[in-house]
Amino acid sequence: MQQNIDQELAQLQAVYDTVINFFVNYSFQLLGALIVLLIGLLIANRVAKVVLRICENKNIDVTLSRFISNLAKILVVIMVVIICLNKIGISVAPFLAAVGAISLGAGLAVQGLLSNYSAGLNIILTRPFVVGDTIKVQGESGQVKDILLAHTILVTEDGVEITIPNKHIVGEILHNSKALTLLELSVGIAYGSDLNRVCDILEAVMAKHPLVEQHKKPLVGIAEFGDSSVNLEIRVWVASNQINAARFAINQTIWDTLKQHQVEIPFPQREVRLINN
Repeated sequence: MQQNIDQELAQLQAVYDTVINFFVNYSFQLLGALIVLLIGLLIANRVAKVVLRICENKNIDVTLSRFISNLAKILVVIMVVIICLNKIGISVAPFLAAVGAISLGAGLAVQGLLSNYSAGLNIILTRPFVVGDTIKVQGESGQVKDILLAHTILVTEDGVEITIPNKHIVGEILHNSKALTLLELSVGIAYGSDLNRVCDILEAVMAKHPLVEQHKKPLVGIAEFGDSSVNLEIRVWVASNQINAARFAINQTIWDTLKQHQVEIPFPQREVRLINN
């Protein structure tokens, strides 16, 4: 029993001596590496801000600007880490070889994650959409809030954030309405109405509506001849981030306008004839 205790104490003493010797021999190197690391991180943040400012001054897209800024920061951090490792006497070459071997095995295990990153890089470089655009993909739609390497974040009119992995965006059918979206509405009026007069009235009202884009002329015309009514179609351009609000408000305006000018909106009708034998 006493012998086991003596062996454990000897092992602890050996570990203690090793730690003490390490700090005695490398304390200044560790302190220097820590100082270099802190200064390097500050420089990396500074470099990222400068690169971002230069890109913004050159009117480069915000998504690409952020990517270049982050890439510059990562490169500076990598160089600082290499300097710190050399400072404390650690060779980088074996470490890089180990990282390469681990990366090969990890790459096979995280193919989905890597495909997201490669798709994100594709989006950033080709720019099929940018921050602020309103897109629809995989049945989801919203305004682009941020584009990251792994995923893209959309925001709906209700303020709900939708996170879509980038691999589900690249290669799919993408609808990008940018800042404006064409809104198509319809209303049926009676066959006895003055069609030209009604179309002119609705077109004039749409041209003054606060939610309708004034730089694009609204269109009002006959869409089809229904069983009980002549169906008119109203095509206007509205802000992409308030499509539903615009639809509700403009439909209300159409209703009020037709009611004010005593234009009949007929109910569906069906004529039934009884044959008396």
